[in-house]
Amino acid sequence: MAFDGITIANITAELNSTLLGGRIYKIAQPESDELLLTIKNNSSQYRLLLSADASLPLIYLTETNKPSPMTAPGFCMLLRKHLQNARITGITQPGLERIIHLELEHLNELGDVCRKKLIVEIMGKHSNIIFCDDQNKIIDSIKHISGMVSSVREVLPGRDYFVPQTQDKYNPLRFCPQYTEEAPVMSYVNLCDHMRAKPMAVYKAIYSSYTGLSPIMAQEICYRAGIDADMPANVLEDAPMHALYDTLTAMMSQVVTASFTPTIIYDGREPIEFAALPLTLYADKTARTYGSISAVLEQYYAERSIVTRIRQKSVDLRKIVQTALERNIKKYDLQMRQMQDTEKREKYKIYGELLNTYGYNVEPGAKSMEALNYYTNETVTIPLDDTLTPQENAKKYFDKYGKMKRTYEALSELTIQVKEEIEHLESILAALDIAMQEEDLVQIKEELIESGYIRRKGGTKKTKITSKPFHYISSDGFHMYVGKNNYQNDELTFKFATGNDWWFHAKQKAGSHVIVKTEGQELPDRTFEEAARLAAYYSKGREQNKVEIDYIQKKHVKKPAGAKPGFVVYYTNYSMAIDSDISGIEQV
Repeated sequence: MAFDGITIANITAELNSTLLGGRIYKIAQPESDELLLTIKNNSSQYRLLLSADASLPLIYLTETNKPSPMTAPGFCMLLRKHLQNARITGITQPGLERIIHLELEHLNELGDVCRKKLIVEIMGKHSNIIFCDDQNKIIDSIKHISGMVSSVREVLPGRDYFVPQTQDKYNPLRFCPQYTEEAPVMSYVNLCDHMRAKPMAVYKAIYSSYTGLSPIMAQEICYRAGIDADMPANVLEDAPMHALYDTLTAMMSQVVTASFTPTIIYDGREPIEFAALPLTLYADKTARTYGSISAVLEQYYAERSIVTRIRQKSVDLRKIVQTALERNIKKYDLQMRQMQDTEKREKYKIYGELLNTYGYNVEPGAKSMEALNYYTNETVTIPLDDTLTPQENAKKYFDKYGKMKRTYEALSELTIQVKEEIEHLESILAALDIAMQEEDLVQIKEELIESGYIRRKGGTKKTKITSKPFHYISSDGFHMYVGKNNYQNDELTFKFATGNDWWFHAKQKAGSHVIVKTEGQELPDRTFEEAARLAAYYSKGREQNKVEIDYIQKKHVKKPAGAKPGFVVYYTNYSMAIDSDISGIEQV
């Protein structure tokens, strides 16, 4: 996640356009390391969330209010004393640091104008919210950092505030000619010196040399410059170095002129990255742009928290399925090796027949016999037990043949059962991968209970199912439905769909059934392709460039008696190979 100096620059620009000149109306501290400021400006009311949480520090505008404790913490009370009705006179970011300064003006008890600063540091586990006077003396902070905790800087009342220079990094904004806050402007020669002094990957050299650039933004710079991000920086030739300089200068110009494009990158339905500038290196993913960086941050972290919560809740189910799957795969491999051993059975049968036919020629004590195989007209050498007669050797071979035949017949049934069980478990894993709500997990758990993998607790009734299939509308207006698990697949295919509706599924892969309702109409080619993309995306093959999809009218899809949930058969079908990009398909 790129919560870097460029994102902070975007937030600073947004706050300047909305909050500058406004007055602080309310101050709340919902969490021990979080503030929520209500600000009135230009006849509007805004809420500014400031979080110094070590795992997820944030600053953005939000419309959501949060409940606060009945008794306000000491830091909140201090801010209320000094800053209630204070006016915001400046919002700045020093260089490209992950720091925002809120410059505030208020009246003291005597009516004199006083100036203060509220400094928000977004620096991972070192994040903090620090309240200073106009001389940069710390009045208080939301986290107290003593010399016992940090040898670099103490953050305690009465101490001087400063930004610790713990790394030898340069301000990349100095590459931009429009940037006037620091001098001198850095040149191509400076870039060469910085890069060639570091024998590491180019993208690592970039973010370790310049303040405020995250690894993902460093990779974006390399991608835009047409450079392999992993090649050593100290061996860059002049042409790629010039391309790197031009790209970095252009990007910093975007930051200085506040030409931001807040964006979230999606892999299907899952948000995987966000940035204040376009991330062109994710050309194969879906990019969704927003009008403000605050909207990006709120949306991104809300969606990520849903994905994270569902994954945490599905851990136990996934472990049960994975354990059962591994056990069945081992069992299947063992059975297949045993099946290979039984392939010799026909040879032993022929040996027995040939011994019965030609055994009278064998001399007592012989260890082998050569005979013409009348099935192939080839001469074979038959090993013999020299302590047995030819007839006894023949019986021994017939006994081996009989035992192997019985083993083969038993394994033929068992391997089919185990293979079906493996496919069933893989389909449950696929369902866990696409589960987006707790209701989806409830139905998967019910399937595991009914399949015998989980024991139903005594006295508990079957859980009410509220999960519904995914619902999409094609570009041509046809309704398309996607099963989230095996029960929904069966429901869609055999109860919801009618005979002339179309059915789609990834060929020989665990995945969802996709039903397209035709309402008696012919489907356009575009709808066939969009339904196939849904089948590809909601399958185990979604990471492949192309997935082969089988499709057929529902009336030709059958469910064998006693088959496991989601299992169907069909004998005549169409197929197409297609990608799994569903970004342009409207979801209801």
